[in-house]
Parts: sequence; structure tokens; C-alpha cells
Amino acid sequence: MKKLVLVVIDAMKPEMLDRAIAAGRAPALARIAEEGVYVNDVVAAFPSVTPVCAATITTGVGPDEHLIPSMNWYHRVEQRYVEYGSSFSATRQFGVVRSLTDTVYRMNAEHLAGDVPTVFESLDDLGLRTAGTTYLIYRGRHQHDVAQESALARLVTSTLFRRTILGPQELFYADLYASRRTGCRGQLGMPGVRDQHTGCVGSYLVEHDLFDFLLFSLPDNDGWSHRNGPLAQVPSIAAADRQIERLMHAGGGPDRFLEDHAVVVTSDHSQAFVEERIRLDLALADFHVATPSASASVGAELALSPAQRSAMLYALDPERRDELVERSVEAVAELEGVDLTMWVRDPAAASPEAVIRAPGGAELHFAPGGELTDPRGGHWSVEGDLQVLAARIEDGRLLTPDYPDALARVWSALRCENAGDVLLSAAPGYEFVDWGGADHVGGGSHGSLHRTDSCGALLWCGTGPSSRDAREQWSLRDVAPMIRAHFGG
Repeated sequence: MKKLVLVVIDAMKPEMLDRAIAAGRAPALARIAEEGVYVNDVVAAFPSVTPVCAATITTGVGPDEHLIPSMNWYHRVEQRYVEYGSSFSATRQFGVVRSLTDTVYRMNAEHLAGDVPTVFESLDDLGLRTAGTTYLIYRGRHQHDVAQESALARLVTSTLFRRTILGPQELFYADLYASRRTGCRGQLGMPGVRDQHTGCVGSYLVEHDLFDFLLFSLPDNDGWSHRNGPLAQVPSIAAADRQIERLMHAGGGPDRFLEDHAVVVTSDHSQAFVEERIRLDLALADFHVATPSASASVGAELALSPAQRSAMLYALDPERRDELVERSVEAVAELEGVDLTMWVRDPAAASPEAVIRAPGGAELHFAPGGELTDPRGGHWSVEGDLQVLAARIEDGRLLTPDYPDALARVWSALRCENAGDVLLSAAPGYEFVDWGGADHVGGGSHGSLHRTDSCGALLWCGTGPSSRDAREQWSLRDVAPMIRAHFGG
């Protein structure tokens, strides 16, 4: 059985991968595509932001099961916001230590559903050697203490990061955790050096034959694209490709490496160009909105969670839930840049129904079950205006090419117990301003239901089906099952 490497290139846009390969700047990815299978429209989870998509990649389920709802969300039980790092300014608003604690520790230990296994846990249970580089979801069966390898790591782990965590057998997380001495330095996961740290650690693991499964995380493409726009990804994809080449050369070169290793490469989402801002706080000025300050949030009606090209609204008074949902839906109805507004009508009903509203008031109502099928085989009952999703029906099949896998993604997002009561998706070209006042106007962003930032790239060789035709529509939900199947799980 071949060892398997899962490569996650954050925000890699298929069109830019094609351009990088055509220009000869991504030879490792070109080799994987040539010898294997290339899917240029794998569908992200919704909201298509990194924490949600990372949880889906590593578990194989959507947010209704893994329970990670967005980049920023409101914890109803603890009556506070959870901020996973939308921007540095947003992190400062909620407190740097609290935000880091939520991201580094609590996301895996508390927020991620305990009854949904990650691929690390599944493969650990099979007795396989698991390994992971810096990635948001790392939960496994092996205990790890904080690292002491470098002076910087000793300083930080003696003040902020002291907890023991559960991860794969070999874990290397931003210098904070290192299961063995490799000589690799990650500068605590600073953008721009994260890919190099992954390449260094991965090469060491290959050279010393220390894994059966490795999650090889290459996140720097996302930050580059946020700053420079999604059409500027060729240099950042080329930089990621060099780290994959580095991995291959540690295994004796591409030919020898691919004899011994299967490879799966995936984006977690894509990115779309951003030209305009959406200020939800202004649109909801008539509500008492919970703020980062707990004392100022006593008696708040709504919580507001912007996350790049998506957002969530929470009705905080259960007895007024329907009234607050209706008022908030009307408040954003004509807000420029809001493409789709989504909520569940009567969520406590035996058969609840979801609603998607477009600007102008047209609505599409749907629920699981029914005579219509989608390209992934899901069954749905649908009423209302199909143009809300630019949808069409052909031979009993509901097709939504502009919003791929739309109904399943929206339903999963709405039924997540940590999600807001109202979900918003931005129109192409727009982004919601975060709690720190930050946005990516002039650059790229993601988070929406639209195909521009929902369709990424998926490649594999040495494992998986022999053709992309094995599925009509590929999703991030297919990655973890492919990995488990490779090892007989």
C-alpha cells in the first residue's frame, strides 16, 4: 500500500493553476495532473471560508455535522463571539489571547464535533502512522506537549501556549508543537514563511520514513491572493509547487516518490475579486447589536458575524426569534451587495423549510426529500422562483451551475447548531467589512455561495477513482472518504 500525502493549497483557483502549469511554473502539480485525475470545479463548503472548509476536508461532512459554522460566530451558550482570525484588527477587537486560544485550542478540543472523527483519528484507529503540518484542524489520538526547540518557541509557550493537545502521531504546528527535532523554523506561522516550514518538515518526514499519511498544508497562496487579487496567483502557486517538488526530491525524485506515495491535492475554496464593501453594522443600526464588549451587549437583540463574503445574524432573544429574523431580513433586503439571504422558517417544526431570498423579494423554498435530484444525488422538494439561484429543471434534476451544490450547502450551513439564524452571501465583487473594519477591496476574498469563490481544484494520483466521471459533481466532502478508502477504512 502506498503512503499518502494530502496537499491543501489554500484558495487555489483552478484557472490560475491551469495558467501556472501552462507557463511551466508548476511542474510537480503538472506531473500529478498528468499521471492522475484533475477536477477543476470541486465545490467548497458554505460559508466558503477556511475554518469551515478545513473541517469538511478533514472529516468528510458539512457544518451541520462538524459544527464549525464560520470564521466569526456567536457562541450562544457562552454569550460571546468566537473569532478565528478574520484580520489582525478583528482579532484585536475580541482580544488577541482569546482569539488565539479559540483558534489554536478550542476549535479542535471543543468547537469541532466530538462524535465526528477526523482523518487523523480514523487512521490512528487503524494503527497507521499519521503526520500533520500547521493546519486549523489537527485533532488525532496522540498527545503532544508544547515545543521547546527554539528560543522563540520557548518564550511563547512559557507565556501563552501551555496546553497539551491531541493530534496525529507526528505533529508540527507553527513552532508551538513539534513531535521531534527537525531543525525547521516556522516563525510561529507568520504569513509568507508557512509554506517553507511545511516543505522543510515534510521533507524531513519523507527522508526518515515517518508516516503513512501526511497532511501537507500550503496556506500562503491565500494571503497572497487576498492582497494581490485572485488573478495574481501564478507566483504563489509556483511557490507552493516548489514545496511539493521539495517533498518529491526528499523521496528520491518525482519518479521514485510517486512509486511509493499516492498524492491528493485540493483547494479549500477559491477566491473572487473584491471592488466594494458591505457595511452590515449601518444596515442594522436600529437593532441593539452585541459587540465585542460583554458589558455593552447585555440585552442585545442581534449578534452580527461578518466573514469576508458571507455573514450571519443571530436572534438572541428566543421568544422573539421569528420577529427578529423577519425584521433583520427586511433590514438587509435592499442592502447593496447582498446577493442571497437565507433562513429556516419555523426551525422547530417536524419538517422545517429553508428560504433563499434574492434582491427584490423573490424567494425559493426548499427542504430535503422530494422528487427533484441534484447532481450529487440529493433529493429535494422545491417551491418558488428558480431564478433566485439561476436554476433550471431538466428531466427531474435541479441544476444550479452559478451556485454549485447550492441546496445541500445551504441546508447544511443553516442546520449547524452554531450558525446564525440568518445567513448572507455577497454578490460578486462585494465583501462584508469585518469587526475590525478590515476588508480586501482591490484584492481577493471568499466565503459566498457563488461559484466564483466556491469552486476549487482537486487532483489525485496513485489512489482514488480512475476518472473524474466517477462523480458528476465533486465536493470537499469527498476528500476524507477517498483517504479512508485508500487505507481500507
